[in-house]
Order: sequence, then structure tokens, then C-alpha cells
Amino acid sequence: MTTPASTELHDLSVAELARQLRERQVSAVEAATHFLGRIQAAPQLGAFVALNEEATLAQARAADERLSRGEALALDGVPIAHKDIFVTKNFASTAGSKMLDGYRSPFDATVVTQLAQAGAVTLGKLNCDEFAMGSANENSAVAPLGFDSPAPVRNPWDLDRVPGGSSGGSAAAVAARLAPAVTGTDTGGSIRQPASFCGITGIKPTYGRASRYGMIAFASSLDQAGPMARSAEDCALLLSAMCGPDPDRDSTSLDLPAENFARSLNDSIDGLRIGVPAEFFGDGLAPDVRAAVDAALKEYEKLGAKLVPIALPRTELSIPVYYIIAPAEASSNLSRFDGVKFGHRAKDYGDLTDMYKKTRAEGFGDEVKRRIMIGAYVLSHGYYDAYYLQAQKIRRMIADDFQQAFQHCDVIAGPVAPTVAWKLGEKSADPVANYLADIFTLPGSLAGLPGMSLPAGFGAGGMPVGLQLIGNYFSEAKLLNAAHRFQQATDFHLRRPEGI
Repeated sequence: MTTPASTELHDLSVAELARQLRERQVSAVEAATHFLGRIQAAPQLGAFVALNEEATLAQARAADERLSRGEALALDGVPIAHKDIFVTKNFASTAGSKMLDGYRSPFDATVVTQLAQAGAVTLGKLNCDEFAMGSANENSAVAPLGFDSPAPVRNPWDLDRVPGGSSGGSAAAVAARLAPAVTGTDTGGSIRQPASFCGITGIKPTYGRASRYGMIAFASSLDQAGPMARSAEDCALLLSAMCGPDPDRDSTSLDLPAENFARSLNDSIDGLRIGVPAEFFGDGLAPDVRAAVDAALKEYEKLGAKLVPIALPRTELSIPVYYIIAPAEASSNLSRFDGVKFGHRAKDYGDLTDMYKKTRAEGFGDEVKRRIMIGAYVLSHGYYDAYYLQAQKIRRMIADDFQQAFQHCDVIAGPVAPTVAWKLGEKSADPVANYLADIFTLPGSLAGLPGMSLPAGFGAGGMPVGLQLIGNYFSEAKLLNAAHRFQQATDFHLRRPEGI
């Protein structure tokens, strides 16, 4: 691991790059060209699934024109990339699935539009688990750039390990300096877990903060967009552009005005009460991860924060609850993919019913089929009350546990995942093992709370370990402040893999 000392464009933060663009030290076209070259030189990671150089450079030239007139937008000319779960007009939108292979959307997702309106330049689309279902980015059914067939994303810290999922392509791209910042989505931890595994920063805002319009749906009551970058400051800049009300197009969008999440980054955290849940530090937590998290908490004490023991007694129930609710919603959302209006359609079929069956059998991968079947089962007559209704009741109790905890603390801290990133293929034959890896991220997702991961050290094999911070509703600025102060005192977020 090394700490960069150069002033190469790919070593600049979003904030630094935006400043250099405003001061005309570098042009948006130069920045976009530089990152496109890096992407094309690193196909072995499998991070990108689509580029459109013509569209990217057109956006960069438009940014240069605004910058030359002194009309700079917040992110003018800053290159970013989008997880391939957001639909885009200029790039194919596949959600990592054969079902949508080659699909071109007639519109951009709201998150894509808002970042473009802030001046960001889109480099391309990033690999992800099919329909965002996975914890390792081994479930993609789309061939990454440079590949002739589907391939998993690889972790830049160790190419034999997973980057986490489902936003694995997003995390790998930032860690490998292929993009200064990217978008991701988090249903049960899919921003925080890959951010932890790849040694970067990522935040999932309060449910409803960012519009879901144009985000290909997995579980509608859980899906939420968020930024991933190297630092909390960079995440704050992107999140400020991404969030805002969109009630006309997304019924779950909160009617809250756009907010400057960077406003309190440098506030003191002296006296900040950090809740430490005992349930996050049990026997299932690997010793190397615990050591890194404990060291990070001691660093917070040095910065003036106070550690407060708290309880989240239903943490273990979050796994069965999530894996009832999310598949139930997925089975409903994915019913639209039937070969009739768009996407894959079977070539040979006898009648309409036969077309539905063959199209879905061919178009969906194993993990997606598994979750559709689970979801259809728990929603079926005679089982709805026994499974789905009970899961929703416990979900409310999990949310209540957090509210009890926040009476005693300002933020909650703990590990993101029980271990560092595992080897490729190590858990692919055991879906339950993958599910169990989400135990620390699922509770916050079920409650709809904001949460983030920030680099906090290294564990076995020199692999990154993330610290998870969870806040109460609408406390994103407080989380980013706590993360930024930690990053001012440490350099874990500046470390990068060898050879990058």
C-alpha cells in the first residue's frame, strides 16, 4: 500500500480537481481523456461495462465552455461514472442482466440528470451484480469492457478477491483511480460493503433523500442511491448534487429541499457521543477487523468524541427479515421483465405463456431466480401472514431499537462487514454465506437510516477494513462531519493498492 505524493490528475480529489478546473489549470476535456485512457488500460478489473467517448467528450467540451465564461457549476468538468442500475440515454443500461442486454433508455435517471446539471461529466457505466442482487459482484451476466463473456469484478487490492457487491464495479473504479467519484445504490449494504472492501468512502442517505426515478428497481422500500469516492468531503459534494425532492416522478421521494452536506465538515466533534452496539462485536467478527475498528474508535476518542455502550437487540433478526422483504418486493418488481415490451425475448416458443417462461428462464441468472422464487413464496396465499407480515412487524421493531439507541448517542459506529474481502468463488456456491456477510449493514437499511463506510485500517492479507457510521434520519451532514474529521487525522483514505 502506498500514499500518493504525485499531482497526477487521477490522484486529485473531487474537490481538488473541481478547483483546478475552475482555475483553468486543467481542462475538462483533458480530465475526461485522462480517465478514459486509464479505464481502457485496466480491463483486468472488469469494472466498466460501457463507454461512449463521443458523448463523454461532448459533455466535457460543454463544461469547458461554461468554465471559460466564468459560469462554473458545482462539479463542472469533474469526471464521474454511474453504476449500471441507473438508466442513461447515452449508454446501455443493463442492470448486469442478460434480460436487458443492450437496452437503451429514452431518458436519464433523476440522479444522473442532477449530477449532469451540476456539471459532472459521465465517463461510462459500471459493472454490478445482476439487478443489484449480490454481495461480491460475482453475479453479473454482462461482459465487462475487454471481455467476450461475463466476468466478475476484481478487487484492486488483490485481483484474486471480490470487491464486494452489488456496487463492486463502482468501488473498484474509485480504488483503482479510474474515476474520482461514482454513483452506487444501497439496498442492504451495497454501497457500504464494497466501499469497505476496496478502501474507499461511500454513503447511503436517508431513504427517500435521492430520487429512485430511473433506478432499475430491486426492492422499492429499501433501494437508495448514494455517492462513492475517496473521501467524505468528495462524497458530500456529490450527495449535495444528487439529493432533492422529485415527488412528481418518485412517490417515495421526500419533499425536502436540496441541502449543502459539506456545510459542517470542519465542525468540531468534541463531545460527540458515538454509540457502540455490543451486537456488532460478537463472536462472528474477525479479530483483524475488530482490531482495526477498535483502533478507529480510539482515534475518535483522541478527537474528543465519547464512546457510549448501546444495544441493538434485534440485529440478528435483520437477515431473515431482509431476505423475506427484499425478495418479496423483487418478485413484484421483476415481473415486468416478460419479453413483451423491452429486453430479452426467447426466440422459440409455442404460445404467450411459453414465451414468458422461456424468456425469464433464459434472461435471469441463478441468484435472481432464487430471490424471485423466495419472494413469490412468501407472498403466496397462506404464507403472507406467516412470513411477509411478520417480517414487516419485526422491521418496525428494528427501527424502534435505533430510536431507543439515539436517545443516548449522536451516531452509531461499528464494523461494515464481519471479515475483509474474501477470495473469488469462495462463497459463490453458498448463498447463505453471502447473506450472512450483510449482518451489520442490514439493520440500518431496514430502518431507512443514513449510513456510511470510511477506510479505517487494514486486516488479513493487507486488505482494507471500513468503519461504519450510522446516523438518525436526515443526519447525513453530521455523519460526513464525523468522517471528515477522522480523515483529517488519518491517511487510510489516501492509501492505494500497489501498482495503481
